[in-house]
Amino acid sequence: MAHIPEFDLDEAIDFLNPFIENHAKGSKERRAFGLAQIALLYIRDLKKRDEFEKFYKACFDTAFTVEVSHEFATREEADQWLASGKATHTERVKIAGKGFMAVEVSGKWYFMVAPLPEELETDEWKDDSEDEE
Repeated sequence: MAHIPEFDLDEAIDFLNPFIENHAKGSKERRAFGLAQIALLYIRDLKKRDEFEKFYKACFDTAFTVEVSHEFATREEADQWLASGKATHTERVKIAGKGFMAVEVSGKWYFMVAPLPEELETDEWKDDSEDEE
């Protein structure tokens, strides 16, 4: 399980002040930092800390599963299925052991590479920075 950093809402709210003040009034940066601060105030003032903490921790949870609707031995087999019109946008499939997602773009269907959790645990997908540790 990934390390989940601790957080303090009040500290985070205060931390944003210099970023807000260092950008010109009306700038998109100032509005974005202000929006982040307001979102944190909303969580704090409406007593949603517990819900936010649960959501926050889920964002760092790498123990997730992906539902694969179909498995195909070959790309040709998968392409025939995709052409059949049975796919739904963002449907996950496995082709020759690798993860893909069916996507519709401007009325055309494609397979987008979308590694499955078990593929991400292999050396092929590891971040280069992990090798330096």
